[in-house]
Amino acid sequence: MHGATCAIRGTFFDLLDDPWKYSGKEHEAARFIEDGLLVIKDGIIADFGPFAAVSPKHPDIAVTHLPDRIILPGLIDGHIHFPQVRVLGAYGNQLLDWLQTWIFNEELKYRDRDYAREAARQFFDALLAAGTTTCLAFTTSSPVSSEEFFDEATRRNMRVISGLTGIDRFAPADFCITPDDFYTESKRLIERYHRKGRNLYAITPRFAVGCTGEMMDSCRRLKEEHSDCWVNTHISENPTEVRSAKDHFPDCSDYTQVHEKHGLLGPKFTAGHGIWLSNDEMRRFSKAGAAISFCPLSNLFLGSGLFRLGRAKDPDFPVRLSVGSDVGGGNAFTLIRVLEEAYKVGMCNNTMLDGSVNPRDQDLAEADRNKLSPYRAFYLATLGGAHSLYLDDTLGNFNPGKEADFVVMDWNAGQLAMAWHQSLAISGSGPKTIEEAAQLLFGIMTVGDDRNIDETWVAGNRAYKKVPR
Repeated sequence: MHGATCAIRGTFFDLLDDPWKYSGKEHEAARFIEDGLLVIKDGIIADFGPFAAVSPKHPDIAVTHLPDRIILPGLIDGHIHFPQVRVLGAYGNQLLDWLQTWIFNEELKYRDRDYAREAARQFFDALLAAGTTTCLAFTTSSPVSSEEFFDEATRRNMRVISGLTGIDRFAPADFCITPDDFYTESKRLIERYHRKGRNLYAITPRFAVGCTGEMMDSCRRLKEEHSDCWVNTHISENPTEVRSAKDHFPDCSDYTQVHEKHGLLGPKFTAGHGIWLSNDEMRRFSKAGAAISFCPLSNLFLGSGLFRLGRAKDPDFPVRLSVGSDVGGGNAFTLIRVLEEAYKVGMCNNTMLDGSVNPRDQDLAEADRNKLSPYRAFYLATLGGAHSLYLDDTLGNFNPGKEADFVVMDWNAGQLAMAWHQSLAISGSGPKTIEEAAQLLFGIMTVGDDRNIDETWVAGNRAYKKVPR
């Protein structure tokens, strides 16, 4: 780890715990400092607190003041596809048709190093402009794409997780990789990139429909030999996909058992989507310490369904959760847009469970857990995302000892309605209380977009600054 030594003065908001645990008093899970100082040494947070208390302890450090902004930990994208940056928003029916029509043809181009290298620059530019400082990303079945992804992340000193994609059926023949080649190339890439700088490696079976039993066995072997690596995949995104997975693995009772059978479900395992997981599968995810990435933009764009957020946050069987943009099925990079759609999905689920549609289905506790308050939303995008990836000792809030990645939000930017909303939410020049800060963030989340991202900092260095238009 390397980075800058400096101090940042401004208005700060972060989460210290899961707000779902604080029903009726969610503010107790958060921290707000109207005039704070973040002290950074070699890219690591060395001190943090009110400016008046912290600044006398560091008289010789240079201070950068960021007024009229609200500063949050860097946003964490739990599910995104690097090689889909250039097909963002491609019309494509539902999931399986969309993959065949648009995605595989585009991802084949990433065998060309120049193409992949330029796309990597565009991808990381877009991430930083969106306020995202960490991502769990898919590459392709070509090792070139993983190399260019990790090399560009290294140049930017960003904390990322990724790995070569395993797929040996469903895709075109020249897109597939054999289980043996996948194993060999993954071993090489793990040796080259895992825990080199801020890179982390994920063993990546794309999804069960695209993986034979032999490919899943290669993934199991890799995980056994490299237990410190992550696992990244998809699960239960689309009803047709779920049925196809059952056809391919008839000895498994459900989609989750495919990963249990191959020794993959457990800590550091993240599956995107999970829309159609049963209650029993959710409980098994919880018991295993596995995570789901909630991707509402792509779930709605491709008509996949509504993720049951309230069920995943069952206090008896809580599932580790992140939010993901899922670019390019998701049609925006910024998690601000993702949280907006997550809020809407939650409200639809709330209506289905509050008894107003069918009193027999009423579950008021689960209905309430679907409501995405600003505390809950920004938890998922920061500390909750870090928790889902087993990185909450490293990322997610402003506690000393963590890596100094953060995003600076401008509440006056964006569409005109943004300013109207903020005039109702805050008094004077900025939020004075934690409640005002939460209302401000709710407005950014529901009315804002990437225009509200003014600056993005990585390891104490400013990596992005919005250019005035």
